[in-house]
Amino acid sequence: MKNLEELRAIRERMQKQIDLRENSEDNIRVVVGMATCGIAAGARPVLTAFLEEVAKRELKNVTVTQTGCIGVCRLEPIAEVYVPGEEKVTYVKLTPEMVPRIVSEHLVNHNPVAEYTIGAAE
Repeated sequence: MKNLEELRAIRERMQKQIDLRENSEDNIRVVVGMATCGIAAGARPVLTAFLEEVAKRELKNVTVTQTGCIGVCRLEPIAEVYVPGEEKVTYVKLTPEMVPRIVSEHLVNHNPVAEYTIGAAE
């Protein structure tokens, strides 16, 4: 990068890629609660496990992000999965070891892992 114009061109190219990914109709979002309570309960390794598993499987339609407090501290670490056209699924008391199964069964095969959900915990 030698000048401001090159920087602007790179920014515009990257923005288009982000827009395509975020506006895709089949884009699945995984949101991991990373507030203080989530981090203290082990959310950081869970977030890392999701990022690594999605990258390993080269899932281009899956976006993994973090958020603040999801609101149920006693069930942390928590991740919510948003699949277009389906109800949100909230996974609770997560460990990194649980993530490959969630990715395989839910994100790839659209079969939520019921025993990891908030409904099973309550």
